[in-house]
Amino acid sequence: MLISSMKKVNLTEVREFVFQGFANFQEHQLTLFVVFLALYILTLTGNVIIVTIIRIDHHLHTPMYFFLCVLSTSETFYSLVIIPRMLSSLVGLGEPISLAGCATQMFFFITLAINNCFLLTAMGYDRYVAICNPLRYSVIMSKRVCLQLVWGAFSIGLIVAMTQVSAVFRLPFCTSLVAHFFCDIRPVMKLSCIDTTANEILTLVISVLVILIPMGLVFISYILIISTILKIASAEGRRKAFATCASHITVVFVHYGCASIAYLKPKSENTRDEDQLISVTYTVITPLLNPVVYTLRNKEVKDALCRAMGRKLS
Repeated sequence: MLISSMKKVNLTEVREFVFQGFANFQEHQLTLFVVFLALYILTLTGNVIIVTIIRIDHHLHTPMYFFLCVLSTSETFYSLVIIPRMLSSLVGLGEPISLAGCATQMFFFITLAINNCFLLTAMGYDRYVAICNPLRYSVIMSKRVCLQLVWGAFSIGLIVAMTQVSAVFRLPFCTSLVAHFFCDIRPVMKLSCIDTTANEILTLVISVLVILIPMGLVFISYILIISTILKIASAEGRRKAFATCASHITVVFVHYGCASIAYLKPKSENTRDEDQLISVTYTVITPLLNPVVYTLRNKEVKDALCRAMGRKLS
C-alpha cells in the first residue's frame, strides 16, 4: 500500500519536464544556435525542393523517386518534431514541456524514425527488382505495391511508437530535469522512481528488431544486386548499374550507422555529452543527408533541377 501511494504522489508531483539541453556548452550556445538553424533551413529547403521536383517532373515518376519523395516528407516532419524546440532552448526561450507534450514528441519521433528505416528497406528492394529482374520491374513494383510498402513502413512505426510510449509513460517520475534536448526514450526513463530494467529490455528488443531486420534486408538486397552487376559483360553497364544505387547506399550507411550507435550500444558506454553528439547526428545531420546526397550524387535529380530552372528562367 505504501509503495502504491508513493507512486501516486510521484506521478502527480511531476507534471512537466525541463530539458537540460546543451547546458555544458553554455559559452557556445549562440554559435550552436546559428549552426543548427542554418542546417535546419538547409534541411527544410532541400527536402521541399526534392519533393517539388519529383512531383512536377514526369521523368521522376517512378517507384524509386516515389519512395524518395515519401522519405523526404517524413524527414521534414521528423526534424520539425525536434529541432524548433531545441533551437528555442539554445537562446533561452525554451519552456517546460508537459507530460502529454513529451509523450507526443516521443511518439512522433519514434514513428517517423522507424518509418524512415523501413522506407530505406523498401528503396533497397526497389533497386533489387530494377537490377535483378528488370523485365518484370513495372509489374512487381506496381503503384499498389509501392503504396502497400509505404503504408507498411508507417504502420510499423505507429505500432512500435504506441508500444514504447505507453510503456515509458506508465512509469512514476521523481524528477523533472531531462538530461537531453528532446524527449528521447532513455533520458526520460532515467527520471523514473522505480527500476526500469523491464523497459530497458523492451527498448533493446525493439531497437534490434527495427534496426537490424531492415538493415539485414537491405544487406541481402545488395548482395543479390552486386552478384547480378558483376555478371554484366560491359564495364559501362556495370558502372551505370552501380550509379543507380550509390545515393541509396550512402544514405543507408549513415542512417543505420547512427541508429545502431545510438540504440544498440551499452547504455553506460558513453558520457552524456557523447550521447548528445550522437543524437545531434541522427536528428540534425541525417535529415539533411537525403537532399544533399540525392542532389549532388544523383544525375536524374540534377537533370530534373536543371530542367525546372530552365523552364523558370525561360
